Amino acid sequence: MGTVTDPQLPPPSPEFPAPSAPTAPAAPSGYPAPAAPAAGYPAAPPPGAYQVPVGGYAAPAGAYAVPDTTTRPSGLLGTLALVFALVAAVVTPIVVGINAFAIGKVVPTSATANTSDLRIFSPVRDQVLWAELSFWAGTVLGIAAIVLGIIAIVKKRGRGAGIAALIVAVFAAVIFSVVLVIALGAGSATGFAGYTA
Repeated sequence: MGTVTDPQLPPPSPEFPAPSAPTAPAAPSGYPAPAAPAAGYPAAPPPGAYQVPVGGYAAPAGAYAVPDTTTRPSGLLGTLALVFALVAAVVTPIVVGINAFAIGKVVPTSATANTSDLRIFSPVRDQVLWAELSFWAGTVLGIAAIVLGIIAIVKKRGRGAGIAALIVAVFAAVIFSVVLVIALGAGSATGFAGYTA
C-alpha cells in the first residue's frame, strides 16, 4: 500500500516523506474475525471510528442541565389586581364604618321630625358623602381587581396573585356590607341611647 497524499498539497519531498495510512490491528488469536454485515445494513465503521448508539445518548439523571433562557412573564398584573382587591376589602370598609357610625348617631334624633324627608341627613352630609364615595370606590376597585385577576390567570402573569385577587374582591362586597350594617346599627343604638337619656 503506497502513501496517500492530499491533492491540494504539494507533493512530499524526499527528506520528509508523507505518512502512510494506518493499518488495522490484527485480531488477537483465538477470536473469530468480525462477520460481514447482513444485506441491507450499512457496513461497520472502521476501527477507532466514533460510534453513536442507535437511540442516541440519554441525559443522565441529576446531571447539569442548561438553564431555561426564556424570559418569564411579569407578575405585575396579578399583583396590581391583588392590591386593588385589598384596598376594596380593607380601606373602603374602614372609611364607610367610621362614617356610618356617625350617620347612625344622628338618624334617631332627626327621624322624629319627618321620616320621608332626606333633610334629616343634613347634619351628617359630609359623612354621607364619604360613605357614598367609599361605596363607589370599592365597587370600581373590586370590579377592576376581578377583571385584572382573570387576565392575570389566563395570561399566566401572576396567577397566584390573580387567584387571590378574585377571592378577596368577591369577599370585599360582603365585608363592606357587613361593616356598613354593623356601624349603622351601633351608631343608631348610641344615638338612641343619648336621645332617650
